[in-house]
Amino acid sequence: MHLSAAGLELLKKSEGFRDRIYADVAGLRTIGFGHRLTPGEAYPKGITQPQGEEILNRDVAIAEAAVERSVQVPLAQGQFDALVDFVFNLGAGRLAASTLLGYLNAGKYDAAAWQLLAWDHAGSQELASLKARREAEFRLWNPQGNCENAAA
Repeated sequence: MHLSAAGLELLKKSEGFRDRIYADVAGLRTIGFGHRLTPGEAYPKGITQPQGEEILNRDVAIAEAAVERSVQVPLAQGQFDALVDFVFNLGAGRLAASTLLGYLNAGKYDAAAWQLLAWDHAGSQELASLKARREAEFRLWNPQGNCENAAA
């Protein structure tokens, strides 16, 4: 399975594009569409948007593979898209250790969807941008669902 156009649109909208290296919310060196630089990786002159798209394609493939490895139940396209965006943003390790994945692999799709909404903090602070991203993932997962009045 691969990220759909709707999933890619959410990811690109959430990440935005920056042609120069910047520190993300976690303080990690980042460039392009949310690409975290690895040791030895440098872009002293920045990157173009087409270069950013190439890097993004590689990063998306890594996130897709992580979802494929972790999830043991069938997924609808929107569910896959939501999980790829989640992994792209937070990392495969966070998915692997999450209650979300536990619910999902137990076949509790609705409970897993609601777990997406819990991941809207950076440290102890709720961030509006993460809240909006998680709500968008929830809508991809469950297009008819409403994430208002989420159970606490």
